[in-house]
Amino acid sequence: MNGRINRAIALLQQDQAIYYTGHHTGHVLTEAAGREDAATWADYINIGMEHGAFDVAGLAAYMQGLVAGGPTRTGHRTPAVIVEAPVNGTDEANVRHNAWQFRQILGRGVHGVLLCQAESGDAVRAFVESCRYPHQAAGVDPGLPSPLDRMGGAAPTRPGPGRLGTGTRGRGSEATAAPIWSVEEQEYFRLCDPWPLNPEGALLLGVKIESPEGVARCEEILSVPGIGFAEMGPGDLGLSLLGRTRLQLSPYPPEMQAARDRVFAACRARGIAFLEHCTPETIAARLDEGVRVISGGREDTARVGRAHQRRAMPV
Repeated sequence: MNGRINRAIALLQQDQAIYYTGHHTGHVLTEAAGREDAATWADYINIGMEHGAFDVAGLAAYMQGLVAGGPTRTGHRTPAVIVEAPVNGTDEANVRHNAWQFRQILGRGVHGVLLCQAESGDAVRAFVESCRYPHQAAGVDPGLPSPLDRMGGAAPTRPGPGRLGTGTRGRGSEATAAPIWSVEEQEYFRLCDPWPLNPEGALLLGVKIESPEGVARCEEILSVPGIGFAEMGPGDLGLSLLGRTRLQLSPYPPEMQAARDRVFAACRARGIAFLEHCTPETIAARLDEGVRVISGGREDTARVGRAHQRRAMPV
């Protein structure tokens, strides 16, 4: 096994694409489902709580089932699990008011969170800060008042461009999350931090850019430290941009293609993995272009893509 807890991160470090399975709605979260999914072919499992039920108790049971059904064929304790959170990343206040969702999700021992409807750098910065413990310093603006200064009444200031504020996740859930990762609580405090911002971090944070406002600010959004992957969400963007209720993936309409190319270019310029739907027929070209997170939920797509990249890690 690679020394990393999060198999998806281990692969991205090797410039290997990662393939996910899982529903955006209606995922049944039970211990029995977790036991079955422990043998998944995929590199990570997407849990869709944006439109599916916000079932924290079910998520806890599912993670326990993954542990009971493991280890994976790669020797990892569980497959990586990334949850699409229900909160919309439309603005900073909305994200901060709903940060309890990230705490609840992370407390179950998952390996990542996806923020949907990301529309501003401030909203995404609030998202990253909400998923971090306050003792983690990577990427934090050194010009901010220190904890002692704040306790003395120093006025709060905002981080500079490309910097973060102090993390806001509180202690308390490490007792439930650390056993899923099979680490001591102190090790969990050290490792549950976003990669690649923290090279040792085991947390993979993503954003979905799926509105005209998000596309317009994608460079600002993707300059926030702590984001590991991003996608242009064709379903919601097609709905808001063109009024299309039918999802069209290939080929995109010209307006959608322009949005896709802009988000993809912003990802590549910042070393962020780009997520896109692929099929066995399109996967090789997408991999050669640089797409590194593959949706579609098809094992045959993964089989073709892994062979194309000559993946060494077992599947």
